[in-house]
Order: sequence, then C-alpha cells, then structure tokens
Amino acid sequence: MNLLIVTLRLLHIVLGMFWAGTLIFFAAFLVPSVRDVGPDGAKVMAALQRRRFLDVIPAVAALTILSGLWLYWRLSGGFSSAWVTSRFGVALGLGGLLSLVAFGIGIGIMRPAALRAAALAQQQATLPEGPDRAAQLAVVQQLRQRTAAAGRFVAVLLILATALMAVARYL
Repeated sequence: MNLLIVTLRLLHIVLGMFWAGTLIFFAAFLVPSVRDVGPDGAKVMAALQRRRFLDVIPAVAALTILSGLWLYWRLSGGFSSAWVTSRFGVALGLGGLLSLVAFGIGIGIMRPAALRAAALAQQQATLPEGPDRAAQLAVVQQLRQRTAAAGRFVAVLLILATALMAVARYL
C-alpha cells in the first residue's frame, strides 16, 4: 500500500465532496433563501464572509485540483497517451477539465463579484437616501445576480465532473 497515494486519494475525494456539496447547497438553497428574506439576507452573507467562506472554498478547490492532477499523472504513468486516450482516462480527464473551468469561474467571476457586492453594500448602508444610494443598490443587486448565476453554472459543472469521475472506471 502506498501511503502517499491513499492520502492524496482521500484528500481528493473528501475535499472534492466538500467543494461540490458546498457549491450545490450555495446555488440551490442558500442564495435563493437569502434572496427571499430580502435585506436581512445580507447579514447571512456578511457572516459567511467573516468566517472566510470566500477564502476557504477556493483553497479547498485548489487542493482538490492539485491532488487530482497528481493522482492523474501517477495513474496515467506520466500522462501516457495510450492511457489518457482510454475511456477511463478520457472520463477522468474530462472531469478534471470541468473542475478547472468551475475553479476559473469561481475565482474569476464569483469571488470578485461577491466581494465587490459586499463592499458596496457596506458603503451603501452609510449613504443618505437619494439617487446615489439607489444607483449603488442597483449595482449591488447586479453583482449578486452575477454571483448567483455563476454559482449555478459552477454547481452544474461540479455535478458533471463528480459524475464522470465516479463512473470512469466502468466505462
């Protein structure tokens, strides 16, 4: 038994489950619930931010991807073309590619939009009633919608990636 492979596989599966499960919960339940409660939903999002949600999830995703890449390299014998082009290799590779796209969207779209929305929401709360406050609120809403849409897309990508990796051995 190779302890390094067992450890990396365990990390990859557990962290991947956490990443995918969190994003699915976020997209399917948390964001719609926060939206339903109106202005009080911002308190929930602020509490998540204080708990470093927007830092933890990218770190978990990065560790999932890095452990997966190492496992893929090891399993494929250094990216042997015969193995990589097998059904098993293609399924794992496609799952990995979908995960990389999900990570890119999370880091490039979701996280910046959520951080900017939170910062603007804090500023907006201190502005007096008027056109400036209304304009800033509109920007916050737009950013929240972008975050939610990206979150739904990332959740779908992670569902597909997880499904491909789960059945790859049997293809």
